[in-house]
Amino acid sequence: PSKIAGFLFLSLPKISFDLAEYTADVDGVGTLRLLDAIKTCGLINSVKFYQASTSELFGKVQEIPQKETTPFYPRSPYGAAKLYAYWIVVNFREAYNLFAVNGILFNHESPRRGANFVTRKISRSVAKIHLGQLDCFSLGNLDAKRDWGHARDYVEAMWLMLQTDEPEDFVIATGEVHSVREFVEKSFKHIGKTIVWEGKNENEVGRCKETGKIHVTVNHKYYRPTEVDFLQGDCTKARQKLNWKPRVTFDELVREMVDADVELMRNNPNA
Repeated sequence: PSKIAGFLFLSLPKISFDLAEYTADVDGVGTLRLLDAIKTCGLINSVKFYQASTSELFGKVQEIPQKETTPFYPRSPYGAAKLYAYWIVVNFREAYNLFAVNGILFNHESPRRGANFVTRKISRSVAKIHLGQLDCFSLGNLDAKRDWGHARDYVEAMWLMLQTDEPEDFVIATGEVHSVREFVEKSFKHIGKTIVWEGKNENEVGRCKETGKIHVTVNHKYYRPTEVDFLQGDCTKARQKLNWKPRVTFDELVREMVDADVELMRNNPNA
């Protein structure tokens, strides 16, 4: 049978607070529209549908680590919209025998990540600082912890979900947790700078040990109204049933993103 994967993205939880209705329309009802189109066009038996679910479903986590059976507790309009998308996929699968799956993917990054995402904001800013194009940049909650993997590994997992005989939902994660603070430190370390933290809360700054310059500040405008402090995935099911495991380490991911942005900013400082 032909295979169609449906991807729906307005995937910035912080921005979703300002665009709550739009987020619901795109990430929630948008999923229903695609599923309904499959049904209306008589494609139930010829289409395989993948829904880009998210670790933001877990939000205020009820269990550590989070797996397929962990209760959901979304903490943003984005997470709430994705909760509807998750359950409408399950409903169409059970009601119409459609091959439809949810990939509950934890944070997956790469040099292609959007500039509004914290990891890419860090790698872009560090690259500009390295090239003398920028002195300092601001972040929100430095102590938010995430399970970060490489998008290349996670896309493979998406594909594997569509190759199974029976449709099932899977958590895709590395099982490792790192803070935003650690992502900053490792990014600067890769360009030969050691970041030393001074102050507390909104007055905290990251100073370069070698030069004494402040390169990182904290700005409350980047905090979410309801924060997601800790996400850690358990991909045991994917390991066992899909024979999938992450290959790219956290350190390799950070280095790749910083290197790519150094090259980008060197060729186009306004990128």
